[in-house]
Amino acid sequence: MNQGIKMKTERISLLKAATAKDVLWDVVVIGGGATGLGTALEAVTRGYKTLLLEQSDFAKGTSSRSTKLVHGGVRYLAQGNVGLVREASIERGLLLQNAPHLVKNQTFIIPVYSFTDRLKYTIGLKLYDWIAGRLSLGRSYFISRKKALEALPGINQEKLTGGVLYHDGQFDDSRLAINLAQTIIEEGGVAINYMKVLGLEKPDAKGHTVVEAEDMEQGVSYKIKTKAVVNATGVFVDAILKMEDPAAPKSVVASQGIHLVLNKTFFSSAEALMIPKTNDGRVLFAVPWHNEVVVGTTDTPVGVPSMEPRPLEKEITFILNTVGNYLVKKPCRKDVQSVFVGLRPLAAPKEGAQKTKEISRSHKIIISPTNLFTIIGGKWTTYRKMGEDMVDAIEKKLNWPLTKTRTPHLKIHGYKEGMNWEDPYYFYGSDAEGAKTASEEQRISDKLRIDKAQVVWAVQHEMARTVEDFLARRTRALFLDARESIRICQEVATIMAAALNRDDDWIQNETVQFRELAQQYLLN
Repeated sequence: MNQGIKMKTERISLLKAATAKDVLWDVVVIGGGATGLGTALEAVTRGYKTLLLEQSDFAKGTSSRSTKLVHGGVRYLAQGNVGLVREASIERGLLLQNAPHLVKNQTFIIPVYSFTDRLKYTIGLKLYDWIAGRLSLGRSYFISRKKALEALPGINQEKLTGGVLYHDGQFDDSRLAINLAQTIIEEGGVAINYMKVLGLEKPDAKGHTVVEAEDMEQGVSYKIKTKAVVNATGVFVDAILKMEDPAAPKSVVASQGIHLVLNKTFFSSAEALMIPKTNDGRVLFAVPWHNEVVVGTTDTPVGVPSMEPRPLEKEITFILNTVGNYLVKKPCRKDVQSVFVGLRPLAAPKEGAQKTKEISRSHKIIISPTNLFTIIGGKWTTYRKMGEDMVDAIEKKLNWPLTKTRTPHLKIHGYKEGMNWEDPYYFYGSDAEGAKTASEEQRISDKLRIDKAQVVWAVQHEMARTVEDFLARRTRALFLDARESIRICQEVATIMAAALNRDDDWIQNETVQFRELAQQYLLN
């Protein structure tokens, strides 16, 4: 196996490795979200020469815009999808073991307002516990009205009879994505952002495919030869499929989910609130995260997917009204610090009338006649299993020797136990001390607890190339408080410019572009 490229590197080193002439890759993965990263990590740890190409930044799309839950899927249980719940519950337990610096055991409480609800939720969650087996994060049980009020300060007390407490996982999605990219490189693979795939050539007589990709920073295109191509581009998989076959049928439909971020004064509990029944038939969560509260999500069909989806007015109103019914202090538009939107890639249903919330979240692998391997569906919690299934499929289809997965117990970069979740550097895990000393610890934002050292570290060690990379995904500033992010973006650009050897024009362009982007995260 190759020696991995050291993480403190100029991007040119990664680019040189990715585009070296006469190199034949075993696997080229297109897409740097959860699915692509999981597949690339699976491939490289089985000994395959692996390259991952991402057209923007790692986790730029849906994989940075989740509800921040690593969960078995309570609502899938209500739909009778026990198999998916079991699979996700196992993967949840493994991820907690492999990335304890990013994933934690989170207590959830369902407020109960009737005896019927008490019985229904208690029985349902006991089943949820049983399905998880030895990887359960803790048992569920009913709590009294008094204990529910103590645990959920600010909850609507009218007709409250108690609550049902259960356990699930919580995590930081884009931070996990960055750590996975780092792990891929450390294992001997190459993962590079801002490399857009432009086309696929038909396999030659040996079955090798040429992938044409453009370095988005320099505007230079390259031809990369590989034995297998994996299309893991989420809601954009059809665009890659049509590169191979312009007549390829539609394989995915997109479902939009929005999240609102509120100040923790609206819900100051350390526990998460789960609203089990809404007027659209979904569940809604209010989850403490990075000292704020994330509320979501919705499930709205989307026609044409985009890199920066916008929230619909009806979605904003729905979340504010629904959570407002459960809180004494009711939030309104002006209280929203940030709104972010993600698109779920769902397997296109055979029956067009099927609602998106009823379409299975199970993943599906499609193998084209020319051996383009496409994966659709799934969710963050099952990213590792999706990668395992994909590499199994590649080995079987291409008649490669069958190998055994190493990822179920592979520690992810940054692995560290015994986290202090109040430490603003907690999500760096074992990198925390290095990040703190990357430069002088000069505070950029007191509210978001961001230091100058973090900007330098993100450039030198985490492949951050733009102000957005840093403020949206290396830290979660844009998602937590868009206005504060706008305030500090020019200072961030100035620090990054020095680390990247950029000029004043770059600082100006980055500042303008980020401010325009951040406006989309505000409710005016």
